[in-house]
Amino acid sequence: RKVVEGLSSMGKGSYAEAAARRKDFYYREQAEPHASRKVEILGKYPQMKELMGPEPLTKYIVLATVALQIGMAYLTLEWNWPAYLLAIYVVGATANHSLFLAIHELSHNLGFKKIEHNKMFGMVANLPIGIAYSITFKPYHMEHHRYQGEDGVDTDIPSWLEGWAITATSSSYVEHTAKKFIFMFCQILAYAFRPMLVKPELVPKDKWIVMNWVVQLTFDFSIMYLFGWKIMLYFLLSTFFAGSIHPTAGHFIAEHYVMEGTTETYSYYGPLNYLTYNVGYHNEHHDFPNIAWRNLPKVRQIAPEFYNDLPQCKSWPGVIFRYIFDDSISPFSRVKRSEKKK
Repeated sequence: RKVVEGLSSMGKGSYAEAAARRKDFYYREQAEPHASRKVEILGKYPQMKELMGPEPLTKYIVLATVALQIGMAYLTLEWNWPAYLLAIYVVGATANHSLFLAIHELSHNLGFKKIEHNKMFGMVANLPIGIAYSITFKPYHMEHHRYQGEDGVDTDIPSWLEGWAITATSSSYVEHTAKKFIFMFCQILAYAFRPMLVKPELVPKDKWIVMNWVVQLTFDFSIMYLFGWKIMLYFLLSTFFAGSIHPTAGHFIAEHYVMEGTTETYSYYGPLNYLTYNVGYHNEHHDFPNIAWRNLPKVRQIAPEFYNDLPQCKSWPGVIFRYIFDDSISPFSRVKRSEKKK
């Protein structure tokens, strides 16, 4: 089994002495690996179909997390700034990142049987995040699954402009490292704005997006009316740090950045999965996006020969460290393929 070390063992050399810095993306004409592997696994293990469908526990975890965030936002109102920011980073960012991934589960209709119930409950999970996005997230994420790596379609891939600004224009290891640090610190902004800039036509224009914003703004203004503006600061900073240099945010890099050969999807089986709806089981998730988080470990248990020998990520924090300090890793470390006719 190949393990993608966060703090990769590279002999006596440093990250600065790693492989040459890429000047462009990896390009591949072959189809993404998940659809064919799903067919192969189902042919060998038809009982995998029994794992498919919603997970009832999700709604209770979401409600508890939302309650935790509202309680923490109120509890910390009078705390001094060092303690306040520490609480936001340790509790708030972790909780909001968990809610990001609850919304991810709900986008796959894995919280409830009916699509509309998943959409409505996604708005509940959205509340402590502070900005309405649960409805907008779904169409972009579905494109990522259907057309993984396809140029101009999969907006999970950094744009060429990001690669140019961060990597192509860097004249030294120090400059490249500094730019990657800044990107990692602010990466939530890239994930928020890149999809809408690359494919604005996918932004929903229906009653659901209106409802998402009405529910969110009603919550935001109501809670500020009751407790003052600082309570909203707790939610927004929690969201920012949840997508910044935070242990749980390592999965943004770990999932699809090429860290080993030309492999384009990696799973992580460590303890942070307990906080993130098992999103680390990422090969399993892409193979079976209609299997809820609680059953994803069972996919690997049933079909270990399909997963145990794939390159794995050992550490999300380690991957963040490697992304920043390994000169060969950059926004260009992603696989692209030609857009197929739909």
